Amino acid sequence: MFRVCFVCYGNICRSPMAEFIFKDLIFLNNKRYKMSCTSRATSFEEIGNDIDPEAKKVLDKNKINIEKHKAKVFKKEDYKEFDLIIVMENKNLNDIINIIGEDSENKIHKLREFSGDNIDIEDPWYTGRFEYVYSLIYEGCLGLFNYILKLGDTYEV
Repeated sequence: MFRVCFVCYGNICRSPMAEFIFKDLIFLNNKRYKMSCTSRATSFEEIGNDIDPEAKKVLDKNKINIEKHKAKVFKKEDYKEFDLIIVMENKNLNDIINIIGEDSENKIHKLREFSGDNIDIEDPWYTGRFEYVYSLIYEGCLGLFNYILKLGDTYEV
């Protein structure tokens, strides 16, 4: 089973949006027994909180299934649990490195690497641009999903 963890600052907007989009791709492509994903935060500010209501609205509008969510923080020991750790921006990447020490297995990547532009995905909690952020995350998740499928021989996807 290939395991992915999406990471953003608070785990209430971007990373849970990515988690639910990716879970939808897994379900629609019948890969439930081959891939899994979850999401985490790099900060403790929102721990235990549900997904942001505006993020939830955008997911609902795009017919993405949403499960119960409680924000969780990424811990050092989480590094070995996942095959890929996908961050939304450079700040998240630096924060994860501060938590784990070093990315010795090259598991940490920005989501937009998988859509070809490697840009940071802005935090819609600050900008209010949830639709725009959704589109960036969706494209990144689609690219990531296809990337993992191409790794199929290695991970039995």
